[in-house]
Amino acid sequence: MSDVRARYDEERNVSQAAARTPRPEPAADAPDFTIITGLSGAGRSEAAKSLEDLGYFVVDNLPPALIGKMAELVRTDNAGPGRVAIVIDVRGGVFFAELSKALTELRGLRVPYRIVFLEASDEALLNRFEATRRRHPLAPVDRVVEGIRKERLMMQSLRGDADLIIDTTGLTPHELRDRVREAFAQGHPEEGLRLSMLSFGYKYGVPRDADMVIDVRFLPNPHWVDELRPLPGTRKKVRSYVTSQPKYAEFMERLKGLLDFLVPGYVAEGKSYLSLAIGCTGGRHRSVVVAEELARYLQDKGLAVGLEHRDIERE
Repeated sequence: MSDVRARYDEERNVSQAAARTPRPEPAADAPDFTIITGLSGAGRSEAAKSLEDLGYFVVDNLPPALIGKMAELVRTDNAGPGRVAIVIDVRGGVFFAELSKALTELRGLRVPYRIVFLEASDEALLNRFEATRRRHPLAPVDRVVEGIRKERLMMQSLRGDADLIIDTTGLTPHELRDRVREAFAQGHPEEGLRLSMLSFGYKYGVPRDADMVIDVRFLPNPHWVDELRPLPGTRKKVRSYVTSQPKYAEFMERLKGLLDFLVPGYVAEGKSYLSLAIGCTGGRHRSVVVAEELARYLQDKGLAVGLEHRDIERE
């Protein structure tokens, strides 16, 4: 395991050095460039198929060293495709060093890019490998668990640099495709930040792919009001109960102020996606009310906001 740790430390330093370099203004003929990566078995192929359905020119398993050449070939002034997606994995021995150089080259060419990272829980990945009987690319003598552990460690720094993280643990292939289509259906990365708003219940687990998590369990719970318990947070009675609580107005004012401060900073740093998760105990009442008000607030400011209530149908 020490050799994996040494490689991880070296590659993390390379990745972090590259990440500190700001992304320049895109060239007029620059394509929409997306890099799909992540853990083996997490759904990279399904994500690529979704982008292909959206009209992307998709190249699978392209060595990172060739990314810059690909960007030059597909420039729009050469009648190249306007949208390109590259799928890469860690099978190459010098993956991170080559990827860091490639990202530096893209910045030099003034090609805007985004990194999409797919992941899943160890249990989910193990089940998928067992179901398909495939060998993990980093697994010695078919020990899939060891391969998953090594790959997760090696990919940790790249995950931190990703613009969009998708946790596919509980997703079917169809649901993953829907998630990708929702994220990519609108425009180019330079057109602004796309925000994903998710309400959830802590009793069913915190979303692994959220950039920010807000806990609203301090608000009184409608679950303990008999007439409100069976109703979801989308109903007027529940919304009125939650919004009338003494701390609600001040909390929302402070939360909106925080987002007003943070969002321009994310945009200035070139972040294309921001995932915000709002959690309460069961994910049916308080988090739904807060998420819906925040989504409306941000939409009124001109942001593209997707809204999902993950646990609203659970009892």
